[in-house]
Amino acid sequence: MKIPKAKYDELSQAVYDGCPVPRWLSDNALKVWGIDLARCPAEDTVVVRPLTRLNYSRATWEINKGCNFNCEHCYLADRRFAGLPREEKGKLIQLLCDAGVLWLQITGGEPTIDRDFTYSYRKGYESGMLIEILTNGSRLCQPRLVDLLTAMPPQKVTVSLYGATPESFDSLTRKPGSFRLLMKGLEAARGAGLPLELALIITKHNVHERKAMQSIAEEFGTGYSECTNISPTYDGNPEPLAAQAPGFLDKTAIFEGCSAGKAFFHVDPHGLATMCKVGRENPIDLMGEGLKGLVRLPAVADAQMLRVGGCSGCVFSDQCRVCRPVARARQLAKAPLESYCQHGWRVTASTDRGRQHDRCTNRDHPAPGDTEGAGRCRPCGRHRGPSRGQRARLQRRQPVSLSVNPARVSWRSHVAEPARAVCVRV
Repeated sequence: MKIPKAKYDELSQAVYDGCPVPRWLSDNALKVWGIDLARCPAEDTVVVRPLTRLNYSRATWEINKGCNFNCEHCYLADRRFAGLPREEKGKLIQLLCDAGVLWLQITGGEPTIDRDFTYSYRKGYESGMLIEILTNGSRLCQPRLVDLLTAMPPQKVTVSLYGATPESFDSLTRKPGSFRLLMKGLEAARGAGLPLELALIITKHNVHERKAMQSIAEEFGTGYSECTNISPTYDGNPEPLAAQAPGFLDKTAIFEGCSAGKAFFHVDPHGLATMCKVGRENPIDLMGEGLKGLVRLPAVADAQMLRVGGCSGCVFSDQCRVCRPVARARQLAKAPLESYCQHGWRVTASTDRGRQHDRCTNRDHPAPGDTEGAGRCRPCGRHRGPSRGQRARLQRRQPVSLSVNPARVSWRSHVAEPARAVCVRV
């Protein structure tokens, strides 16, 4: 729920004066969340943080890149057990609070195997954060962890599902017994009433079990999402791409922009802040610079979103299915063009010599016999793309919306207004 400053001030005053929760909040809580806050004391129900000049409401944190699984499709470039000491983790969580972060996703590697996970989770929860845990579920059967999450409920526990049988699951994770650990964890989490959601990871090795994986989610009464796009590592290693299930590359949604680096950011195990999990160029040392370093992050994000190389001047740039950091990782990995570019699957144009249109591929060498400027795109110097008439016919065949998305405009305003963080305790 987003509230104007006047209501933030009203809520702050209610907490200070020991008054009940304001009517507008209790009505919305009942309508949207099904929570009855009527006549509840505001000071016992709501955590109100001081204003911050930073506009970050969300963050993701890799508490550690180490993992007890060894999945072939993992996008992490480095999976060593390394990170901040306990005291520094506590300092980092306080920095996130001071930046205005209300929703925190703790991920890894596998976050629950970090020796400071319990300490870090407790610190984040007590600060008023809504916490989501991304986990492989292998430690959810441990009583100490279940007791912690029962006493301090997370907003959500998202568990990755890599198959529906021990054979496929253990083969993908490359850890014998991992499927058994997962099922024990899901049983324990369900018994404790934790808010579970399953992420179904679809690869070429388990795609035949897709329906059975959905059935597992239904058996445990959880919602689920399907992750079908396998990515290279964020530094461009192509090895994970070998796990892509043929025909399951999702290319339907047009990328309409995101607020990475503007309203949310990512932090790695060493306290380095980047725009997101994929766009990791020019990281900011939060532990050394503090909050003043985050003031530079929007400009860092803008630089990574620029269309450079073969992507600059592309006539289909408003219809891209991926963001620039993802496209760059796929370009570095020399991934198939159709996995990230419109020119690879939606349009196949030819020059008068019959060669394929290679625009936006970042290939450095022209085809033999080409002369400068002959049959080439003006923006990028590659072979000429479809004519205006061809583009019109393509758009009639598959209409797309070209309307301006206000969210894309608002990126440029880093501090439109101070962030007001309010957390309702149930």
